Amino acid sequence: MDVIRGAIENTVSISQFNKGLAGRIFSEVKRHGAKVVMKNNAAECVLMSPQEYVQLIDEVNDARLLAEAAERMTHFDPNALLSDEQIDEALDLTPEDYADTSEVEFE
Repeated sequence: MDVIRGAIENTVSISQFNKGLAGRIFSEVKRHGAKVVMKNNAAECVLMSPQEYVQLIDEVNDARLLAEAAERMTHFDPNALLSDEQIDEALDLTPEDYADTSEVEFE
């Protein structure tokens, strides 16, 4: 029953826009969340606040990054790792060569 109630409360007919009720609909979106706009008994678009949209896009991007990280971890070989000393040797560097560089932050 809650699914039906949610569907009814979260849909709006395109004809309500044509009747000049857009301001009221936008206020409801801000107060209660996204609404599905129906046209000819089919979903036409989704209205949501900019904050909801940004949050949704952030979650999608986070999911993509997680999937990429998980895929990369399937190919991880700890035996292929190089130590700091091995990298310095391969690049002909000494600790003095990068001693005056600032710290790098990773997120």
